[in-house]
Amino acid sequence: MELNPARLDAAVEALRAVLPLTQPADACLRAFFRTHPNLGQRDRGAIAELVFACLRNLRLLEHLCEGRQPRRLALATALLAQGASVRQLDTLLRKDEGQWLATLRAYDLAQLPAAVQLSLPDWVWERLCAQFGEQEAMMLGRALLAPAPLDLRVNALRADRDSVLQRLRAEGLSAQPTPFAPLGVRLGEKPALQKHPLFLDGSIEVQDEASQLLALIVGAKRREMVVDFCAGAGGKTLALGSMMRSEGRLYAFDTSEKRLANLAPRLKRSGLSNVHPQRIDSEHDRRIGRLEGKIDRVLVDAPCTGLGTLRRNPDLKWRQSPESAAELSAKQGSILHAAARLVKPGGVLVYATCSLLREENEEVVAGFLAQQPQFQAEDATSALRPFGLELDSAPHYRVLPHRHRMDGFFAALLRRMPPG
Repeated sequence: MELNPARLDAAVEALRAVLPLTQPADACLRAFFRTHPNLGQRDRGAIAELVFACLRNLRLLEHLCEGRQPRRLALATALLAQGASVRQLDTLLRKDEGQWLATLRAYDLAQLPAAVQLSLPDWVWERLCAQFGEQEAMMLGRALLAPAPLDLRVNALRADRDSVLQRLRAEGLSAQPTPFAPLGVRLGEKPALQKHPLFLDGSIEVQDEASQLLALIVGAKRREMVVDFCAGAGGKTLALGSMMRSEGRLYAFDTSEKRLANLAPRLKRSGLSNVHPQRIDSEHDRRIGRLEGKIDRVLVDAPCTGLGTLRRNPDLKWRQSPESAAELSAKQGSILHAAARLVKPGGVLVYATCSLLREENEEVVAGFLAQQPQFQAEDATSALRPFGLELDSAPHYRVLPHRHRMDGFFAALLRRMPPG
């Protein structure tokens, strides 16, 4: 990324807006750009890249900069996280900043504690070491410092992957098939897609490969009744509807009117006619009761700490805590028990999070199974073997950025056994 004086000044102001970390970083950036309409598309892209690189490396940078001074953080980010040289930054520097940056460049980072090197909160680092061992936790932590690729899912009702790849490549984009997801496309750059014809006609949607694979685990089929219990803005809802070829009924539940409103234009573009969005007050909403025992497949993509998505949402590691993780774990269990009531005998319940933490994943599932003996865990990874993805996490689905080059994701496949 090329920094010039205007971009640097804008990046400093953007960091000043984001760094209280009381709101999601992407929302803060959108608000910042609305108040700076003179910034062009390339400027916005460069500023966003620097801000997110800073957030990924924030603990290390704060240590080296001795605090949260936005200008120093911006320059240190460009130098240490984005690969700029002191010479390239020279025309932007004030008195003594060149010497300071040269000192940073020469600093022996290996002498710092691992959690500081990896810019992880101590509590997250301790949990990752306990789960994976220190050596693998180091590899995972390094992977979380890299930006995530931009993955797309081809809507099979509108297009096929080969034609989408051909078109994107003809436009000069570096587009490749995702390694495992059969409808995935991975871009080597991050173009603005909101006005692209393939986006506007519903042929493509932005969706990480790990999330695309989750839809395969759910395995929705034509003419089934399916519930996406925590639908959000509907990325997995749309994937499930496409798998169903727009037949049967697919209910998209969420407690947020705003998130469901974001689903509406995506649903219109997709061409799906079997999706029924429904706002609910909570997992105990009475309107859910009419579907009790009637649903073939229920997906619970539960609210979580989101630590598996730190490559794209690095602010989450600074906005979560051991206390919030414990609160979420209790909430996840409550949602899972409520959703289980919908599953008919022989049907499946898929519990998923984009968290890395055992307390939000395996422990929630174990607690559920201890109280719901009519459910049994089955191999969630078997649906992925035809696509070449062999996981060592069976019976559960677990992918990790350093192993699989996708977001950290977990899923358990739970079947309700027929009586007797």
